[in-house]
Amino acid sequence: MGEFDLIARYFKRPVRQAVLGVGDDCALLQPRPGTQMAISSDMLVSGRHFFADVDPRTLGHKSLAVNLSDLAACGARPLAFTLALSLPEVNEPWLAAFAEGLLALAETHGCELVGGDTTAGPLNICITVFGEVPVVNGRSQALLRSGAQPGDDIYVSGNLGDARLALNTLLGQIDLPPELLASCRQRLETPTPRVALGQALRGVATAAIDVSDGLLGDLGHILENSGVGACIEADTAIKLVAAYPYNKGATGQFDLKLSTEQWRSLALAGGDDYELLFTAPASQRAAVAQAGQASQTPVTRIGQIRAEPGLLLVDSQGQTLPNHYASFDHFA
Repeated sequence: MGEFDLIARYFKRPVRQAVLGVGDDCALLQPRPGTQMAISSDMLVSGRHFFADVDPRTLGHKSLAVNLSDLAACGARPLAFTLALSLPEVNEPWLAAFAEGLLALAETHGCELVGGDTTAGPLNICITVFGEVPVVNGRSQALLRSGAQPGDDIYVSGNLGDARLALNTLLGQIDLPPELLASCRQRLETPTPRVALGQALRGVATAAIDVSDGLLGDLGHILENSGVGACIEADTAIKLVAAYPYNKGATGQFDLKLSTEQWRSLALAGGDDYELLFTAPASQRAAVAQAGQASQTPVTRIGQIRAEPGLLLVDSQGQTLPNHYASFDHFA
């Protein structure tokens, strides 16, 4: 099968929002009046971002999900995406499953595949996604990393740490019971981009970012860009690890025998969560709750922005904790 036959069979679909999709040298997008384009790219590399034997359906899902998560953090509505795919060989069953997982998520979010490239080489997946955000009275409604203010509450959506728990198990570092591994592995391999929540937070949140490399590391980007500090309630964060009830056999089923320090590390520096981390004024607590309900996404307040620079961690008693949690860095 040749390159263009491969594209036509597995990735060419009619477009409804784009002016022109797959098949020309360029795709054509027409932004609606009163909107700005939001654009983001992510690359997934075999052996670095995923195991070589991962289910291709889940890989297709995650490849797009991590990009949609960036749009969510900007408060953008998904429009379209391009796919650059490097393949070691033309494996048709693999391609069919990958395309199925990819395009099913694309259909869910109304995000059209409009172009890209394929080549022979090590398995690499690069997606560029396009979205739109409204401009009201000349002002963009995009959520940025730079708007956090002293006194703002700090929130995170959904759960933390379960993806890292699955990864540690697959690497042989932890032993999970099969039913728990299955649920944690789902969080690792098929994350849920919080697109609806991101859009619901426009005009409510002051800053936002998606949690890809670890909660504290990604929060650090907000603090740096906003010129502020923060206080995080570490023991509130660890309760967001869905597997946490297994701590010390609390479920009566299995004892993971993880220390409090290990649970904190999962929640604060686990990575691959793809939840939204955002700030909002205390006066907007009702609006934040409403955004969570409208998007059917749980949100939890885990701290507060401070004027003093730096990141302070406290336990459930308000006692200061050492901050030695390092988030993921490809080149560290």
